[in-house]
Amino acid sequence: MLPYLRLGPLLLQTPGLAILVGLWLGMTAAEKEAKRTHLNPAHIYNFLLVGLLSGIVGARLAYASQYLSIYLENPLSLFALNLNTLAPFEGFLIGLAAAGLYLARRKLPLRPVLDTLTPGLAIFFVALGVSHILSGQAYGMETQVPWSIFLWGEYRHPTQFYETLAALLILVVIWLRPLRSPGAGLNFLLFVSLTALARIFTEAFRADSSIIGDFRSAQVAGLVILALSLLLLHRWMKSPTPYVPESVVTEEDPPPGETDSPDRGPSLQDSVERNL
Repeated sequence: MLPYLRLGPLLLQTPGLAILVGLWLGMTAAEKEAKRTHLNPAHIYNFLLVGLLSGIVGARLAYASQYLSIYLENPLSLFALNLNTLAPFEGFLIGLAAAGLYLARRKLPLRPVLDTLTPGLAIFFVALGVSHILSGQAYGMETQVPWSIFLWGEYRHPTQFYETLAALLILVVIWLRPLRSPGAGLNFLLFVSLTALARIFTEAFRADSSIIGDFRSAQVAGLVILALSLLLLHRWMKSPTPYVPESVVTEEDPPPGETDSPDRGPSLQDSVERNL
């Protein structure tokens, strides 16, 4: 566990740093994957940026609304670089809604977009596991197994390492794309299924799980997500959708590095017209 790292006068929160690195690597991977799925990398980058920024702002405002009197006394606290003052669930919903609006506005195809995001999501989940190792969160139950770790005054299951190892294995599977042939969207559903299955497994060893009745809420959610993703996987394999290149690139949202210079060569539309 290494929650902080001092660099001279700076005190860095290592869990937050791991998440930021995961986001950067994930966005980079998604941009590169866009070329394989025949999507405009600029659209994917903007899609992620809109969702990420909206989610962060929404998460901070949602958290501030719960402690309104404190933030009214010190409004500058809204800009504090502290991940603990975010409302993750509300931020996720707001970011998802904003990204969905961008997706609809650009009329991007859903299944190829989901596949494009998949490698980045897999990388981010590895980074999330590393952040839990650094912070000590998502800790395990007390145990006497030989590979236990001493944390919070007890020997416990190293659930943070279970989580990270599972995420690494899922990343390898996703990178191999075993279901890429039947059609778009299947790699994403495979990722969701494997991630839900991993959560069901690791949650059994967690000591900080939310319990509803006699069941762990995360395991129940994992079972529901696993069932739905497998059902969709079965249906999408029956009606495969091919990767189709985007036919229109708007001037207001050009791909990175593209300019209006006349030396940039013939467009895709010009090439198609000549071939016809």
